Amino acid sequence: MSTDKSCGKHSLLKSSGIVAGGVLASRVLGFVRDVILARFLGTGLLAEAFFVAQRIPNLLRDMVGEGAANAAIVPTLTEYAEKKSKAEWQQCVDAVMAWGLLILGGLTVIGIIAAPWIVRLIAPGFTADPSKLQLTIDLTRVMFPYLILIALTAFQAGILYSLNAFFAPAWGPCLLNVAMILSVWVACLFSLPLAYTISVGVLVGGIWQFWAQWAALRRRGVHWTLRADLHHEGALKIGRLMLPRLWGSTVYQLNVFVDTFCASLAMIVGAGGIAAIYYANRLIQFPLGVFGYALSSVALPSLSKLAHQNDLARFKETLFFALRNLMLALVPAAVLMAVFAPWIIRIVFQHGAFDAYSTRVTAQVMFYAALGLPFFGAARILASAFYALQDTRTPVMAATICLVINVVLNALLMFPLKVGGIALASSISSMVNCLLLWRALKARLHEKIKI
Repeated sequence: MSTDKSCGKHSLLKSSGIVAGGVLASRVLGFVRDVILARFLGTGLLAEAFFVAQRIPNLLRDMVGEGAANAAIVPTLTEYAEKKSKAEWQQCVDAVMAWGLLILGGLTVIGIIAAPWIVRLIAPGFTADPSKLQLTIDLTRVMFPYLILIALTAFQAGILYSLNAFFAPAWGPCLLNVAMILSVWVACLFSLPLAYTISVGVLVGGIWQFWAQWAALRRRGVHWTLRADLHHEGALKIGRLMLPRLWGSTVYQLNVFVDTFCASLAMIVGAGGIAAIYYANRLIQFPLGVFGYALSSVALPSLSKLAHQNDLARFKETLFFALRNLMLALVPAAVLMAVFAPWIIRIVFQHGAFDAYSTRVTAQVMFYAALGLPFFGAARILASAFYALQDTRTPVMAATICLVINVVLNALLMFPLKVGGIALASSISSMVNCLLLWRALKARLHEKIKI
């Protein structure tokens, strides 16, 4: 028994190391990419138009792509691998991919057509500058097909996770960063419009990522086809699990929408708020991605298997092991990023179009966002535990409560603290979310096992 537990922990750490290595490589390349973007775009018109346009398909991607892979695909396919035949497992995969292509294709077409209204809704402050508004609409239309590419990539990554294959999903995002870096080089070499060329680079990166996951599945003997049974029992179960998770992702994106909406109000929070939030979040996402994403992604298949086996003692032990290791990494990182925010931003970004004002507002955002870093990471792990138990409702209820808190705090804090108030509101609401999930999970485990 003890040997099994040790092997489980060793396997978790080994797999986490693979994912963390990929995420670290992606973050390093992302860091290089963001330094280049800051140098050429700064926090001005081009930067804000590009970041809003890029954010729109990413909002939908998280709702129907990564959220679905984490909450529904991995637990269901893990259960199929445990209880069903290989043929039945493959049929479920085919149905999932067919549904994904149908839904995402429709959303992409609608998004391209409705881009003018979507941009006005998400960034109403842009209506005061017609040139910024039109540029954002154009870039949104260029990048919207990224939604279908990256969401199907996330679906394929979920399938790979259910097979305990972590290399391709972890290292695939590096390809997006390489594509965006190369697009800047191409724009400068051939004197092409910078924002448009980078947007095309995003699409190229999406194609590369999709191909990487597709090739990884083929190497494992998974050849999904669109000639699928759309009424497949497993696909319908994934759909039922997705529905509350879809609302949970919508709640998260509503938080992003609220933050973007408030940051676009330059008369209240100051100029460059959207770009400042982007750059600060990129740095915050570095430790969060390397440790939080790695541990939550690897823990989900392990927790799902233990839940199916009804081994809740090891389930609890694995969960707490992941949380302890996560806090050992994120708490020191949060302290360092909060204390040294101005120096970090100045060294990393203050070049070219990124001036002293850009450094000041970005450092303010980073300070307040760093306060919530450990809670952002812990919430990922705790939500994964609920998904493994095939409970997608509890995380949604907690996220909905925190949405209301975030909206109220944004309205209260952005006047005295400017753009920093938006970041502080997110940190506080994340702390509340973490506490709600912790209490709910503790009560859930008490029902099943003595703690």
